[in-house]
Amino acid sequence: MFALFLVILFIVLIVIGTPIAFSIGIVSLIGISNIANIPNLVVPMKMFYGLNSFVLLAVPLFILTANLMNEGNITKKLIDLSNALVGHVKGGLAHSNILVSMIFAGVSGSSTADTAGVGKILIPSMIESGYDKETAVGVTAASSTIGGIIPPSIVMVIYGGLTNASISKLFLGGMIPGILIGLGMMFVVGIMAKKKDFPRYEKTDAKTKIKLIRESIPALLTPMIIIGGVVTGWYTATEAAAFSSVYAFLVGMFYYKTIKLKSIPRILEETLKLSSLSLFALATASALGELLGYYRVGSYVQGFFMNTVSSPIGFLAIVVLFFLFVGTFMDAIPAMILFVPIILPAATLLGISNVHLGIIIVITLSIGLVTPPYGLCLLIAASIGELGVERSFKAVLPYISIILMVLVLIIVFPQIVLI
Repeated sequence: MFALFLVILFIVLIVIGTPIAFSIGIVSLIGISNIANIPNLVVPMKMFYGLNSFVLLAVPLFILTANLMNEGNITKKLIDLSNALVGHVKGGLAHSNILVSMIFAGVSGSSTADTAGVGKILIPSMIESGYDKETAVGVTAASSTIGGIIPPSIVMVIYGGLTNASISKLFLGGMIPGILIGLGMMFVVGIMAKKKDFPRYEKTDAKTKIKLIRESIPALLTPMIIIGGVVTGWYTATEAAAFSSVYAFLVGMFYYKTIKLKSIPRILEETLKLSSLSLFALATASALGELLGYYRVGSYVQGFFMNTVSSPIGFLAIVVLFFLFVGTFMDAIPAMILFVPIILPAATLLGISNVHLGIIIVITLSIGLVTPPYGLCLLIAASIGELGVERSFKAVLPYISIILMVLVLIIVFPQIVLI
């Protein structure tokens, strides 16, 4: 009966708008305080130990890298290069939007940083060039979801920390699905370009392309350095995140000369604010894990799946549907922290690789970034484009269908991600 009360309390806290981290913390504290022989001190202890992980240092460092990239106008360089490469085709600016999101994903690992950085430049440019607001907002919001799929990925780092899955295998596993999603979105843009007669830029001459490539090389080297080092085992994901932040600072300060020393305190403050949102949720969820363990929630979930689902494909289909629902009102990181430890044992018993499961969960939760009411990337893009949320959501639906098709592919053919 008390467990039911805790569930209702959690739902009520979410409905009235209590931040997810505080909702988890309140439920954990009340729940553990009512368990005999477990002192309340367990809550802060579990919160501390939940963050006592070298892997999790990568989260604020990748966020810092993204903030430095945006401050250093490196995003603008990548946009100019993308326009030069694909801007001459019909709907070229929309294609460029998707291409730069794929490149930016390999630099920052953050979807929201992509939406904010790319959207501030490309959404107004697309509207001024003759695109309707729905297309400008929809393409920007939807393509930014690739930021958590193509490595490096902050969400994958969190998943790896939760499950002890290999970060390098997760990074490799996200490459092909991320590229497939990007190409699929370009296919959708191609169809829409013919129907709506989207404009195109003049074809960029070879000399200008070479100049733009040369200017963009420092930025383009970032994903190669990060992913290459992690995959080959030269350094860990956390060390790669630290190096990338230093590298972004040096490139912005001394190569592009767009980062000023006076801007550093503000950049660090923004990084700390964003990092604290994710890491505090992780801390309180660690305390909740103790409570769930007492009530043996993991055993009940495992028993449910073993009694009702006999195939890995059926299990993964349920996982996708569940996280599609959860992702509509919860960020990817707290969603994984809460539910991945519960479903992982059942997945292991069914012979599902933790890497395969992780890629599916990461991609599914990326859809939540563009679905109301949470839909953070959708809200950012809609705000930039001054478009209502309902119209913005309708605009991203064709691109969501592409993500779902890729999900079906990797569920049926796990070899795509198990490289």
